[in-house]
Amino acid sequence: MNRETLWTPPADAWERCRLGAFARRHHPEAVGDYPALWRWSVDQPAAFWSAVWDELGVVASTPPSAALGASGLPGTEWFPGAELNYAEHLLRGGGLGGDAPAVIGESQSRGPRSLTLDELRVEVGRAAAGLRRLGVGPGDRVAAYLPNVDEALVGFLATASIGAVWSSCAPEFGTRSVLDRWTQIEPTVLLTVDGYRYGDRDLPLADAVAAIRTGLPSLLATVVLPYLPGADVIPDAVTWAELVVPTDEPLAFEPVAFDHPLYVLYSSGTTGLPKPIVHGHGGILLEHGKALALHFDLGPGDRFFWFSTTGWMMWNYVVSALMVGSSIVAFDGNPGHPDLHVLWSLVGRTGATWAGMSAPFVMACRDAGLRPAADHDLSALRGIGSTGAPLPAAGFRWLADELPGRPIDSISGGTDVCSAFVGGAPVLPVRPGVISCRQLGWKIEAFDESASPVVDTEGELVITAPAPSMPVGFWGDDDGSRYRDTYFSTYPGVWRHGDWITIGADGSCVISGRSDATLNRGGVRLGTADFYAVVESDPAVADSLVVHLEDDGGGLGELILFAAPADGSAIDDEVRARLIVALRSELSPRHAPDEIVEMPEIPRTLSGKKLEVPVKRILRGVDRDRAASVGALTNPASLDPYVAFASARSG
Repeated sequence: MNRETLWTPPADAWERCRLGAFARRHHPEAVGDYPALWRWSVDQPAAFWSAVWDELGVVASTPPSAALGASGLPGTEWFPGAELNYAEHLLRGGGLGGDAPAVIGESQSRGPRSLTLDELRVEVGRAAAGLRRLGVGPGDRVAAYLPNVDEALVGFLATASIGAVWSSCAPEFGTRSVLDRWTQIEPTVLLTVDGYRYGDRDLPLADAVAAIRTGLPSLLATVVLPYLPGADVIPDAVTWAELVVPTDEPLAFEPVAFDHPLYVLYSSGTTGLPKPIVHGHGGILLEHGKALALHFDLGPGDRFFWFSTTGWMMWNYVVSALMVGSSIVAFDGNPGHPDLHVLWSLVGRTGATWAGMSAPFVMACRDAGLRPAADHDLSALRGIGSTGAPLPAAGFRWLADELPGRPIDSISGGTDVCSAFVGGAPVLPVRPGVISCRQLGWKIEAFDESASPVVDTEGELVITAPAPSMPVGFWGDDDGSRYRDTYFSTYPGVWRHGDWITIGADGSCVISGRSDATLNRGGVRLGTADFYAVVESDPAVADSLVVHLEDDGGGLGELILFAAPADGSAIDDEVRARLIVALRSELSPRHAPDEIVEMPEIPRTLSGKKLEVPVKRILRGVDRDRAASVGALTNPASLDPYVAFASARSG
């Protein structure tokens, strides 16, 4: 791995940061030795997570009988008997003063807003009372079609406070994507906006909301936040103002079991409907508190910003910063409008102390020649983060040149665990293209083809010990079979995550990409199943396969759609134009293909699976026999046109 160092922690880092204080209190033998602290955290999980519980000052109305009950993987039982509430811990503030800003928000649809911690508590109490009036109780689902604004935070914490279950989709999700997710959980109440502005485009949502309501017969009520000036009124709905009218009901928190559902997140839908991943109150509380306090060193006086929408788990991650005393900064809009300065300007105006952006955005800023520190007052900024895709070494170097003296924290994890399991630490150096460490509590290993751990060699990323924010399960998967099949079918008792990773002898990591076929383009992550549902609804298309060729430089890469025509049809220019319009409107503009190629057949395995990864490897120049197990195909000759297409492109 690259040994070039871009940032070195100060000599007294262990004395100054929260991670060092944690080690001194709970495992003093490891002070000054991060690998030893990590080994303790994964070899002694009951001791480590009990220490995290104590460090965060977790309050349980009913204390646990132990840190660990059953300890199998899957099936670990964390803090059995404990009853608590995630929202209570955020609204305690973690040392943040009541008159200090809890959330600072900017939007391209309306003016800037902020709420102090005391104001946030009042709004959450009113929203919780409003949800109860609408019939929401413990275990009911609240679905939010909201942008990244303070009302989304209020709605989420109100939902959690009464023991109901939150699930959000960003407004840019098309109706098919939304219904594929929410029909699985049957929500009781829908929170939505009437439209939004993205850059200089006004995007009304009345028609989309009508379709969503029609597709969700479980809904008892819809609450609308007026957000886009001039948008059509959504009929038969409660206004946001009516939801949060003043009330005499005190802010209260329903005690729930440690693993009681907090929210449902969704896989990208690579191999079918998006999986409804259930995360629990206690697991998220401990994991996020640990990550934000110990790895980001956040606390009172910090302001934490990470560009995200409510449809990405980073939104859930960021809002948890309140529990460790940090204010949060929210932004809704186009990060490239009117130019690439918009996020840097936001960071400067809001005094953000930590800022996170996607790897493609960082690379776009580099390629455009931006000088963020020269053009904006970033004096408060003490660290910069990146996720969503591996950050190339050139991106690390550009950040180090433009923002000298600050750590660069490239993190990787996923929706499945709603956190990062590899990333940085305030006591470790930063090297270009390298993730500094495996984070505390995550026993990450690289498996070779024989399922043996390897060092300094690329392998399959696996997790070989339990962690609290592993999902409670999948919604509706009562016997756990779908959950076990998703993560534990390849290596029994071991979580297979779907990334390629190289782990160095010092514990540093390099993620080299997905080992599955998820599409992650411009920071919008979608699965191929979502894509095919749109494409194959066109009468001219019998079958299809999509491949994303990522740009190693951090750009959008190339999206190629292969389509097999229905009998009597052809994939002509009219069909191509129709498909692009449908994909833009129903999924996202970033998933409009760069090229649509007619193919006589889509290659499939004997079990009916499309060969997305093998076709991608062929387009990358891998020999057909190395890219795919031809004997496992229904028609081995079906790959021939793809080989010819790849050859013509390279020739």
